[in-house]
Amino acid sequence: MGKLFVIDGLDGSGKGTQSAKLTEYLIQKGIDARRISFPAYGTRGASLVEGYLGGELGGKPDDTGAYATSTFYAVDRYWSYRTEWGEFYHRPDTVIVCDRYTTANAVHQCSKLPREQWDEYLSWLWDNEYNKLGIPRPDKICYLEMRPDLSRRLVQERSVKEGRKIDIHERDTEYLDRCYEAALYASDYLGWEKITCYEGDAIRSVDGIFAELLERLGL
Repeated sequence: MGKLFVIDGLDGSGKGTQSAKLTEYLIQKGIDARRISFPAYGTRGASLVEGYLGGELGGKPDDTGAYATSTFYAVDRYWSYRTEWGEFYHRPDTVIVCDRYTTANAVHQCSKLPREQWDEYLSWLWDNEYNKLGIPRPDKICYLEMRPDLSRRLVQERSVKEGRKIDIHERDTEYLDRCYEAALYASDYLGWEKITCYEGDAIRSVDGIFAELLERLGL
């Protein structure tokens, strides 16, 4: 059986960049590594997530409750695991580098609930995906902490550069602020490796963040 490393963070925090760099680094070290990303856009498993993010269930994230939305994302991960990367993961000495995972539900859906329900929700989430659905537990989780104001700036810049439509999460600033608070809580409560990606109002270099990522992963 292989290992599963998860990199998560708010939109614009650099998850895609860092997960790609980590995968390339591992391959150059002679390790059989593979990168996956969630949502797995364009697949059958992600169709419910795509409808939700596209506003088909309402124009705001809170229009769909935390447990229903969590189920959409869990189906995406389960489908991907069973059809795309499960066999690879179960080979010896492989590494899966994951851009978002169950951790994303902890951040984005926990924030829809009253603070006094967060612990109950997180317990349900971990049990539902890892025990009941049986998808793999991460060996290590690194959370890229990016302040919401900086995250929004990066999302806007990326949208203009790539011509990509902003989804209902990215355009709801109040929701992203709540996600940031939930992420800080979940990171401490669940023991994630937290990497601060800014210094004052300046965003740290990609290479500087990557060096710390390698250190946190013990690589």
